[in-house]
Amino acid sequence: MSSAAPGGLLAALQQEDVARLANRLAARVSQDADRLPNMRLAAVAAVLRVVDTGPELLFIKRADRDGDPWSGHMAFPGGRLEPGDASLEMTAVRETAEELSLDLTQGVMLGRLDDLAPRSPSLPPIVIRPFIALVPADVTFVPNVEVAATYWVPLAMLRHPDTQAEHVMTINGARARFPGFRVDRYIVWGLTERIVSQLLPLFDP
Repeated sequence: MSSAAPGGLLAALQQEDVARLANRLAARVSQDADRLPNMRLAAVAAVLRVVDTGPELLFIKRADRDGDPWSGHMAFPGGRLEPGDASLEMTAVRETAEELSLDLTQGVMLGRLDDLAPRSPSLPPIVIRPFIALVPADVTFVPNVEVAATYWVPLAMLRHPDTQAEHVMTINGARARFPGFRVDRYIVWGLTERIVSQLLPLFDP
């Protein structure tokens, strides 16, 4: 991953919110999750760009697929560590390229957040490491069959109280409520909501 800032990325790195985020990511010590013997490792990329109105965060809507526990969810690009991956960072880079044809090596990796694991026993035993990347504002995508849609969401919108929402579902006959963020007509919840909730405070003045 390039540590330099080509072209328009220099201005993006100097944008107030992004500069604050980059400094805080560089200063913090991220927490690694405890790994049980049967746990798989995975990584996702929370991708940022800067436009005239400020930073935006990229979400994907996963395609509906049989056998995928996150089928149809709002998410970040990413997936499981494969034998050829030199690191979890490279897992995030590879998966983003496969899912969106987006080359994160042409951007800047700002850092990582704390590892996360699903809280539901019905989900696979997996540890997910979130990475934060900054890309040029004019990047384009060619989503593969795993991605139904892409959304650039303004940071200011995610931080606004009106965007906060709940995801309600029935588990073992009981209604369960999960915090979330409203993006378009969908709710970002679960592991992705937990990543966003880690990320947003790092932008605070």
